Amino acid sequence: MARARVRGIYATALTARLLDDGHEVVDASPPIRRRFEAEFGTEPPDVRIETSADRQGVGASGDPDALDAVRGLLTGAGRDALAWPDPTPPGTVLDGEVTETLGGGAVVDLRADDGRPGDGGGARGAPAAAAEGYLPYGGVDARVETGDPVRVQVRESAAPWTDRRPELAGRLRVGGDLVALEPGSGTRVDVRDDEAARELAGMLDLLDLDPPAGWRAVWRPPAVDADTEALTTGLDAAVEAAEGLRAATGADGEGGADDGTEDGLGVLDERGRLRDAPLAAPNAGVWVWFGRESRGGLDDARRTATATMPGHHRVKAGSSDASAGVDLAEALCAPAADAEFPFAVVADAFGPREGDALRIDHGKPDGRLITLGEATVTGVDADGTVTVEREMSGGGTYDGLGVDREAGDVAETSLKEGRWWYPTTYRGRDGAVRGTYVNVCTPVEVFPDAARYVDLHVDVMKHPDGTVERVDDDELAESVAAGHTPEPLAEKARSVASALENAL
Repeated sequence: MARARVRGIYATALTARLLDDGHEVVDASPPIRRRFEAEFGTEPPDVRIETSADRQGVGASGDPDALDAVRGLLTGAGRDALAWPDPTPPGTVLDGEVTETLGGGAVVDLRADDGRPGDGGGARGAPAAAAEGYLPYGGVDARVETGDPVRVQVRESAAPWTDRRPELAGRLRVGGDLVALEPGSGTRVDVRDDEAARELAGMLDLLDLDPPAGWRAVWRPPAVDADTEALTTGLDAAVEAAEGLRAATGADGEGGADDGTEDGLGVLDERGRLRDAPLAAPNAGVWVWFGRESRGGLDDARRTATATMPGHHRVKAGSSDASAGVDLAEALCAPAADAEFPFAVVADAFGPREGDALRIDHGKPDGRLITLGEATVTGVDADGTVTVEREMSGGGTYDGLGVDREAGDVAETSLKEGRWWYPTTYRGRDGAVRGTYVNVCTPVEVFPDAARYVDLHVDVMKHPDGTVERVDDDELAESVAAGHTPEPLAEKARSVASALENAL
């Protein structure tokens, strides 16, 4: 059994799945407490699960064994739930080199494990890009220049399918949900309630507890409702972690003081001190991307606890405005569980609409995201079909078709919500068809600003002479062998490709 803290738009669904599987949910939010007849403790969690910044999935980090225990609940939501190990989970201390200085911080090339299969993480696949992080200037005491060797701690990780970098700091911090420790003296209270802040400020004296020399306690908002036993447990855990990190970072010897006044992080005085692997890795991490089918599975789990409209998570993943709209709709009425996803209503309220620019986000099973550019929406149908067009520039040939790409050609793409494929037809200036390329993918989702899916490698083409060709089965097989594409998902891709061959 694992203790999990869950936050974000998937919290209710994941809480239901966790509780059904015998796990404990702690530090539950008020809506979760209202929706479940369960006891929610305030003990420090073993694993933390949070929605990604773009709402497309979740990141989970914590004790490796606890993470292993809940990973299947995250990836088991549907066939199109894909997971990748996180090489930079929060709390990790690692070395790197500054490669670029920006207005507010520096880009750091991190010496982190790439998390590929075989590292014991148990997640499928891995981000293809090298690990980079962002170090705000305010998070480090020394001046930072390009080429500097640095030792940093990950404050916040980033999903591999986004263009965000993990946020770093040149100062240690340990603990988190109830109480954290950071270098300094005294006590800091990170809550807005003045009365609660005064009570927490004196809690260390009341509990007769002292942080290690050179560290100060930082009480977090959940500490307001925690009992003294939970606060003591949280502080004890933070103290143990702080002592381990001091030793790992060299604060007890190499380049640091032995009294806790230095934490061994920041700009290093010698490049020879750089380590090729993390100095401390208190947490394991995994990122999970949910496709449309997975969001439907999460809808089913959420529906066991509270009223849930069709496509609840699909709509919430689209935008913050759409998320608020869902909350309002569900608060005003009890939607029928067997109703169809109201694509027309959602598109009319939030987009896309005819004339809008729509980005095509082409995901890869190894965690990468490739943006195919923006297209103009030329039609929106109530059945969930959105048609977009792009005018092509000249030069080169169309991928797989072997047809020259000429200036003025038009690419027309038909994106239908929930379909496991989409076609792009290329036409010349005179309207003549120059070929059709059908991409097999996870079920298409058409959000207000972007169409999203994960490419499943195998494709079907129809050449100008009418010849039908299926390609890239070998790439799909390689993706399965590499652990990037689960076999059930690959089998679905092959089945869709076969159906398309016959249809064309």
